[in-house]
Amino acid sequence: MTVAQTIVPIFLLILLGAAMRRWFGLRDEFWPQLDRLIYYVFFPALLFHTLSHFTIDLGAAAPMMGAAILYMGAGILLGLLAKPLFHAPPKVYAATFQATFRFNSYVGLSIAGSLHGPTGLAAIGLLMGFMVPIANVASVLMLARHSETHWLREILLNPLIMATAGGIAFSLSGLHLPVMLNTTLGLLSQASLPMGLIAVGSALRLKGLHQQRGTLWYGVLVKLLLLPSIAWGLAMLFGLEGVYFNIAVLMAALPVSTMAYVLATRMGGDGDTIAAQVVLSTLLAAVTLPLWLFLMGF
Repeated sequence: MTVAQTIVPIFLLILLGAAMRRWFGLRDEFWPQLDRLIYYVFFPALLFHTLSHFTIDLGAAAPMMGAAILYMGAGILLGLLAKPLFHAPPKVYAATFQATFRFNSYVGLSIAGSLHGPTGLAAIGLLMGFMVPIANVASVLMLARHSETHWLREILLNPLIMATAGGIAFSLSGLHLPVMLNTTLGLLSQASLPMGLIAVGSALRLKGLHQQRGTLWYGVLVKLLLLPSIAWGLAMLFGLEGVYFNIAVLMAALPVSTMAYVLATRMGGDGDTIAAQVVLSTLLAAVTLPLWLFLMGF
């Protein structure tokens, strides 16, 4: 499978989402409800269904998870470095701090599935189970001064974490899902990725592209170029090969998550600049992701 065959359909679905929001006449309140449906139903169904059917070798995957935790830590430190470098207002800094390490799971799952099938989905699902809590804790703590959100409850009850943990536990137990439930989860899984990519496109916001340019571009360039380079070095240091090497680097190279914008606005941070970072990183990822995949040998 060529890089174009992997990447182009993903970004066409993102563009479709942007076009649907602008020209299909759907009400503004429709899109947040779609996000909730994907986040709480379709996406967890995909993770649980994939992991529960996969024979998980935690020992073999441990080096990949170790490398990923280290490069996310590097991303968090690089996010902290933005404050003395650019002296952005507190609300802008608290929101854009996330851009250096938060990843778009929808894009990652789509590419992992295209490259490696169920094995790739299971590997990236494992990584997400470990990295989503770290990303959420770091982001929420930075934004906490602007919010009264019960952050610990949000993390513990995160549907992605619950689905990942449930899928791993079910796989290790050796149990099998009833046929009808398995088929239902399979159908939900098939819908999750295209719907998720359409939701990514619908969430793109152009407002803020001309504000706080230093902070704006710093986060985007770190996320798309510097962090994957760090991940590549760590993956080699940990001796990763094949699917584990590819998934570890892919996770680092993904564009900024749209959830960064949602969290920032919900917790009183500056939504415009982080939204612009989501837009720029998503658009530029159409160039940088094929580059990283090419370097991996695809």
